[in-house]
Amino acid sequence: MRDTLLVELLTEELPPKSLRAVSEAFARALCAELERDGFATRPIARAFATPRRLAVKIADVAARSPDVEREVQGPPVNAPAQAVAGFARKNGVAVEALERRAAAKGELFVARVRTAGRGLDEVLAQKVQEALKALPIPKLMRWGDGDAQFIRPVHGLVLMHGAHAVPGTVLGVSSGSSTRGHRFLAGGSIALANADDYESTLERDARVVADFDARRGDIDRQLAARSAEQGGSLGNYQDLLEEVTALVEQPAVYVGSFDAQFLEVPQECLILTMRQNQKYFPLFDAAGKLLAKFLIVSNMPVADPRHIIAGNERVVRPRLQDARFFYEQDRKQPLESRVPALARVVYHNKLGSQLERVERIQLLAGSIARKLGGDVMLAERAAWLSKADLLTGMVGEFPELQGVMGRYYARHDGEPEAVADAVEAHYRPRFSGDRLPEGAVACAVALADKLDALAGLFGIDQAPTGDKDPFALRRAALGLVRILVEQRIAFPLPELIAAAINGFSAKPGFHDAQVDIENFVYERARHYFAELGYTPAEVEAVLCLRPARLDLVPKQLQAVRAFSAMPEAESLAAANKRIANILKQAGGAPDGFDAELLTLKEEKELAALFGRIRPQVERAFEGLDYAAGLRALASLKA
Repeated sequence: MRDTLLVELLTEELPPKSLRAVSEAFARALCAELERDGFATRPIARAFATPRRLAVKIADVAARSPDVEREVQGPPVNAPAQAVAGFARKNGVAVEALERRAAAKGELFVARVRTAGRGLDEVLAQKVQEALKALPIPKLMRWGDGDAQFIRPVHGLVLMHGAHAVPGTVLGVSSGSSTRGHRFLAGGSIALANADDYESTLERDARVVADFDARRGDIDRQLAARSAEQGGSLGNYQDLLEEVTALVEQPAVYVGSFDAQFLEVPQECLILTMRQNQKYFPLFDAAGKLLAKFLIVSNMPVADPRHIIAGNERVVRPRLQDARFFYEQDRKQPLESRVPALARVVYHNKLGSQLERVERIQLLAGSIARKLGGDVMLAERAAWLSKADLLTGMVGEFPELQGVMGRYYARHDGEPEAVADAVEAHYRPRFSGDRLPEGAVACAVALADKLDALAGLFGIDQAPTGDKDPFALRRAALGLVRILVEQRIAFPLPELIAAAINGFSAKPGFHDAQVDIENFVYERARHYFAELGYTPAEVEAVLCLRPARLDLVPKQLQAVRAFSAMPEAESLAAANKRIANILKQAGGAPDGFDAELLTLKEEKELAALFGRIRPQVERAFEGLDYAAGLRALASLKA
């Protein structure tokens, strides 16, 4: 008999940020367990996840695994009769049933052994247990007086095959065919008549929306409707939407508000405290300015939500008061006065304090700004103040606001606008797709910050290994690539790295890792250009030459792409490869050649044509018109 299988674990509230990943991993692992023993073939599963349950429903699962027949090799055919009889007896077959097989060392006896299939009732609990062990759970916990361990205590277990309740024990809990509903809206146990009815029964009788995506979509629709009613927008809210979906089983969205006086505090502080601490969705006007309103995703749909709204408004007020307090206290002390105290903040025990780092960044930023034609004094001033906000109360409470608060405090102190902007922008890009710093001053400080991190940490052998990158050096290298390329900064990469390394020359235990850093940056550049849509061959054709100026690479890639589309490209590439191999064997090419020594007509024609197009190609390359240069070279094909 084949039917739908349902497995559900009832737990205490699960970690919201990993809920979806854990539920999907559970479904994959259980499918693999069933498929391995033949209970299902290419099983199709649906994962369900709420704050208090992990469940999976798998279609077309057999009640019994198929019998398995296998061949077991035995002794040679000329072995003693006693050995042959023992082999037959061990494998449960008659001697007469043994077959002969040719092998490398002569004929052997072979026994065909049939292993009977097993019932789902016998093995399901063990398979669920094995699937749970495979989940990506960093920390396990124990509860009660048993030895069971899981991400949260487990209080209920459902194992059903169609309408049949499968017996078994998982994590110390015996299975049944009843579940529990919403913590407040549905009391007692809920009987499940059939595995196929799981989702509809929970929604109807248990007041639970079990499907994660369905619940997420419902919340999203309600958020859009409430924000439209308030004449506001939600900004960038998708990450919070995912987390909030994992916190509720029957969502309802309500509108709350706070005192408009709190809007005097920088809106980034208010947004972060509402989103991070309270899981509220702030509302914005058409210009992106914060409104004194927010949306609450509650786990309680009720006819009169006044008490829920008032309770949430009462809770958020002290949070906003804390933000205002930190902001007011921080502004009493200028940023500049905080810089000397960075000497007491360790950057890295082998690289010194944050003050030493600021001094290196200041020198490097000034040098870069000079090459970019920017204001050197402004760049050095911005670098000097760039880490001062690490010692403010607001950044101490919300580390995500480093740089952001530095900009506000620099403006309050009367610093030039370019300095204030660079203090914030030097951390960019903070994540994939983030905005880049704008202007020579901000770019100089941002480049200096990233180069100092790469040079220093590579120089003490702290380069990333495998998937471990505790100092976010991959992000720093990718930011370096993006700034050079997208802001079209004509500064050779090797010179930038060398200047950064020079800042550590007096550090004991530090070594020059110029080549390693260049390799690391070029590898990040490969990934970056691949994500822009260039093929591995196109990217390698340019980056294998380790171009010093990354700002020119996009033009070079476009030229390679245009050239490779020409009909002459394939034969020219083959000829070029052959020439390179010949020159390698010859130990390199001479500086020139004597045209008088040419004898063949084809040689003379090629030399003459080459002489005519050479100035044209060189002018094209000097003018950065790589496509025109390659087109001219294509005329050599014939």
